[in-house]
Amino acid sequence: QQPGAPHRAAEFADAASLLAANPDATTISIEEPDGTKSQRGRQQEPGREEDDELLGNDDSDKTELLAGQKKSAPFWTFEYYQTFFDVDTYQVLDRIKGSVFPVPGRNFVRLYIRSNPDLYGPFWICTTLVFAIAVSGNLSNFFIHLGKPTYHYVPEFRKVSIAATTIFAYAWLVPLALWGFLMWRNSKVMNIVSYSFLEIVCVYGYSLFVYIPTAILWIIPQKVVRWVLVMFSLCLSGSVLVMTFWPAVRDDNRRIALATVGAIILLHALLSVGCLAYFFDAPEVDFPVPIVPAHNGTTLIKAQ
Repeated sequence: QQPGAPHRAAEFADAASLLAANPDATTISIEEPDGTKSQRGRQQEPGREEDDELLGNDDSDKTELLAGQKKSAPFWTFEYYQTFFDVDTYQVLDRIKGSVFPVPGRNFVRLYIRSNPDLYGPFWICTTLVFAIAVSGNLSNFFIHLGKPTYHYVPEFRKVSIAATTIFAYAWLVPLALWGFLMWRNSKVMNIVSYSFLEIVCVYGYSLFVYIPTAILWIIPQKVVRWVLVMFSLCLSGSVLVMTFWPAVRDDNRRIALATVGAIILLHALLSVGCLAYFFDAPEVDFPVPIVPAHNGTTLIKAQ
């Protein structure tokens, strides 16, 4: 016999006597709240809690969506874009710390981004990285040729535009392609976790922060040191991307999931290695020896 059965029997007897006395009476049944049922259901599924913490379930996503639901302004107004930069300094620093020190088994989007994705951090990280690469590349070229009498330092301002095109194209076009691919696969496989375009841009933007100090240290004119730094930064920032997007594709076909993660790592490696090879490991240029005309009509070669 279940506990509380006598109490329920007494309630049913009272309800029966009430209906017998007054047929028009209405009885009200109080059931157990849904929250208690859901808690008991989760206790019966021990593996569910870990998955919810890593990826989140539909109930948590709906709750967060309804909690932050508000009337949005039209996209042609300033207020519409202002919401993308509505973030405080502590949130930005916390997300930067999460991208530099990734926690194994923790999803970066669920842990830092989903509550309030922003473009403030990614924009300034990309902008700072552009100037760090361009300025450090110029200084590296200067230190390599320092002391050569035939070398005259000329700032290469074109490196700023090249670095800006490369960094911002990577930070926007790759997330756009990945978002489109995840949306397409989500229509094929229902269990795939989907991210919004803003969340993917946010992840890629914050994952580039580690390259800012790396680009400054690339000034050191030692190829071994530079390649050690690029491998360290690649592993650190690449792990953030892998731990974020692997849960989104792991329920897909095994080959497609591995190919997707492999493409993410490959594009990330091409960015870091390409920046190092173009801006810092440029080939040596042999400067022509100046020819100084003599007063008697002959030419003299200036000694180095």
